[in-house]
Amino acid sequence: MRRFGAWPAWLFMGLFLAVPLLALVSEAGGGGGAAFAQILGDRQFLVALRNTLALGGVAGLLSAAVGTVIAMELARQSPRHRQWMMSLLGLPLAFSGLVIAYGFILAFGRAGFVTQLLGMAGADSSALGSWIYSVGGLAFAYAYYLIPRVALSLYPVFANLDHTPLQAARTLGATRWRAFMDTVVPEVAPSVVSSAFFVSAVAMGTYGTALALVGTQLNILPLMLLSRVGDGGADFAGAAVMSLVLMFICIVILGVGDVFTSRRTGRQISR
Repeated sequence: MRRFGAWPAWLFMGLFLAVPLLALVSEAGGGGGAAFAQILGDRQFLVALRNTLALGGVAGLLSAAVGTVIAMELARQSPRHRQWMMSLLGLPLAFSGLVIAYGFILAFGRAGFVTQLLGMAGADSSALGSWIYSVGGLAFAYAYYLIPRVALSLYPVFANLDHTPLQAARTLGATRWRAFMDTVVPEVAPSVVSSAFFVSAVAMGTYGTALALVGTQLNILPLMLLSRVGDGGADFAGAAVMSLVLMFICIVILGVGDVFTSRRTGRQISR
């Protein structure tokens, strides 16, 4: 591979990133950019954009919060218990989006067993059964496989954390909570925030689980994009515009996450 240098990587990037991107730009820019004006002025597109941003925000926050707690617990476990926990965390990552969607429908749908149990306990089963098809419900389903991503990516951060400052703070009389907030949080916060932004971008661009779970009941950008070119649709220019908008949003979110990661790396190097 050294003989060819980086050319295989550049060729791969060109064929599967640059060429499709140029095709999208060319399609979206045809007709003097009329597709941009049409899509950006479409009220349904603005609703889809709002729902997509909300979906990414809720899924990112939920996954980062729960995944961080799991990562902390992984770092505390013995090697034997940790291996079992990591194997269990890997299971959701092995399931397809369709399997996950059907599983949540069977559990939390209008006739789901969890919904029925809560209904027998006095809850409004109709409202609970409809919730899974909302932005919050879809974010909850996404968290099923996003939480393991966060936990597994943050585990090395907590496993390699230097506990000396924490112990020093406790020795000097700080409470456990204050010592944790002053010594541990500043060290791990950039990685946690970066993971939250990463899974937010993943949630915004995912469509398989959303298509199987909510279908046309929820208007988000990936499903709206699919409707423009699927089932007989032929609005390729509009789909190209929405693709570029969604890609731009995800790039910005990932870029912000990289900024936090760079700050943490710079802080470690400066030490």
